[in-house]
Amino acid sequence: MTSLTPEQIAGLAPDASAAKAAESLANPRPWRALGRSAQAIWGECQGSASTPYRAQVDLRAPTFRCSCPSRKLPCKHGLGLLLLF
Repeated sequence: MTSLTPEQIAGLAPDASAAKAAESLANPRPWRALGRSAQAIWGECQGSASTPYRAQVDLRAPTFRCSCPSRKLPCKHGLGLLLLF
């Protein structure tokens, strides 16, 4: 996958509120254990739960996975992770 612009990433969001919330997660402060390979990015984001949410983005599609309880796909954590990288 080639690099996506912030506008293209926002276009992947299910709604405007998810895109806006992802912007606040596009910095390293809430993230732990960030990682990257040629095919994927991943990290743990400290949210409201006691344990961090585990977010993953497969860069080939892109496809998103997250352990947060959000029903939105992709969630703000996956979008924020993609914006961060």
